[in-house]
Amino acid sequence: MLTPIAQDLGRYMDLLAERQRLVASNLANIDTPGYRTRDIDFQFEFLSLGPGARPRVIEPLDLTVKNDGNNVSLDRETRLLAENALRFNVASQLARAEIRKIRMAIEEGRSA
Repeated sequence: MLTPIAQDLGRYMDLLAERQRLVASNLANIDTPGYRTRDIDFQFEFLSLGPGARPRVIEPLDLTVKNDGNNVSLDRETRLLAENALRFNVASQLARAEIRKIRMAIEEGRSA
């Protein structure tokens, strides 16, 4: 059984993976006429999303729309990529620490 912290980290990392997929899609469509940027409201989804549920995809507000109807911003998407990578690294370090604690508890239980 996972600890509540490990469960939250799992949900957090699932949301990061979903955001990474959306950002990659946005960048792949940066020159597609009429394409609209897609994202998730990360904080809302983390606080309200149940285990196994898919996050709601939104169109971010206040993005500049180019003449062709596309509103993907290279600056915004590359910033999100970097932010996502940083968040994922921190979350994976925390997850490893939780696994070490669980492993230690199991090993101590065997020797008792």
